[in-house]
Amino acid sequence: MSSTRKVAIGLGIAGGALLAAWLLTGTRKKKTKDFIVRTASDIKKSFTKNTPSTDDSDVHYV
Repeated sequence: MSSTRKVAIGLGIAGGALLAAWLLTGTRKKKTKDFIVRTASDIKKSFTKNTPSTDDSDVHYV
């Protein structure tokens, strides 16, 4: 792996860590937690949509 790629990955990880630290300090902590909880529940609802299941217990031969 080239050194340029390593530096780019390192900067990305460091930037993400700084963003997380900034979002989870001070008055932003409660807002960030509420946003994450709300988004997670929306995602969970989208995965658990109840699709009407059809009962095809009869066997159909062609």
